[in-house]
Amino acid sequence: MVSAGTLATGLIATPAVGAEQPKTGMPTDIPRELKRTAADLGTLYPEVSKLAAKRKFSLSFLSGQFRDFADFQKTARQKVFDTLLYRPEKVDPRPEVVERVDCGDYTREKVVFSTSPEFRVPAYVLIPKNLKQPAPAIVDLHSHGGMFLFGKEKVIDFGKNHPAMTTYHERNYDGRPTATALVRRGYVVITIDAFMFGERRVMMDADHGVGWDRTKYTLDDVTKLNQVCRGKESTIVKSLIFAGLTWPGIVFWDDIRTVDYLVTRPEVDPKRIGCLGISMGGYRSIYLAALDDRIQAACIAGFMSSVPPMIQARVDTHSFVHFLPGLHAYLDLPDVASLTAPRSLLVLQCAKDGLFTPEGMRESVEKIGAVYEKAGCKDKFTGKFHDVPHRFSLAMQDDAFAFLDDRLGHQPPK
Repeated sequence: MVSAGTLATGLIATPAVGAEQPKTGMPTDIPRELKRTAADLGTLYPEVSKLAAKRKFSLSFLSGQFRDFADFQKTARQKVFDTLLYRPEKVDPRPEVVERVDCGDYTREKVVFSTSPEFRVPAYVLIPKNLKQPAPAIVDLHSHGGMFLFGKEKVIDFGKNHPAMTTYHERNYDGRPTATALVRRGYVVITIDAFMFGERRVMMDADHGVGWDRTKYTLDDVTKLNQVCRGKESTIVKSLIFAGLTWPGIVFWDDIRTVDYLVTRPEVDPKRIGCLGISMGGYRSIYLAALDDRIQAACIAGFMSSVPPMIQARVDTHSFVHFLPGLHAYLDLPDVASLTAPRSLLVLQCAKDGLFTPEGMRESVEKIGAVYEKAGCKDKFTGKFHDVPHRFSLAMQDDAFAFLDDRLGHQPPK
């Protein structure tokens, strides 16, 4: 039994050598003083933290080893691609429009296009009506939110949405899905299903009875099937490792190839492309902007922190898709985001976000700001905190939309 005095010191008593032990036949363990760590990894955290402390993010632009920003960008970007373990040959998108819907002030197309020799990816493209010239475009990157059954639908208001999405929109986007809001501001918007989400989700043999068509799913169906998908996160990671690949690698490559398709659209001005997303969508925005110079303005919402503070108590709050093996021996997450320079970057932090430590969120914004200043483009970066939990609130969206309008030279219709 642990005494009150022992608890007050944060220690848990270990039986003394020679004390009566269970008669198992095995020798007693070496005595150890147990200290509370408040860490996701428990007693192994001190060892892991010592190992992590030896990683100095040697490829950061702030490390001082690079001649100039271009040298840093080339080296660091190559390191990211190396750790992704997925860079298939480029292919013609070969788009196929499978549905076209008149939504009043805009048109919604459902399109399938190629991102690699293996993948045909489903997407929605939203096009404002009455365009007189090519318009700026946004790649809207959907979130995770523990919801695998839907992907691209997370950022679109269909007028009559699946009940699961009505709830999701309210909780994560304050009831205003961003893609629909952006097309009504005059942007061409594209959003795809990330690998393992929406029409690219996993379905097990035992669940075939409910069919594939999600329009026929009840809320109970969504809850059950979503739980199955959630349980397969580790399976997809392990399977891809055996295949010599990474889950983030496929996700990021698909996002980059989405831009390939986007610039073929006659409605799009290829020199005015931006991206945004909340949570996993923010995570995808980090890498899309970092790796693709065609993104002229990026908004990362609800996903930015220095990595070291997260090791103690923010590991279990994240999906497996958020972990890229080997990268953080060289680059911190804000180092990756800073690869966007000298292009425009907005980071919107949720001050009450449970996915990150306050310390890590503050450090990351300061670090990105320092890189942009050193690169001579301080005015191209903005970091802002909103006093909200993890969500893309209306106020955050308003900030993001105004930022995109300004940096992409766009005047929304009145």
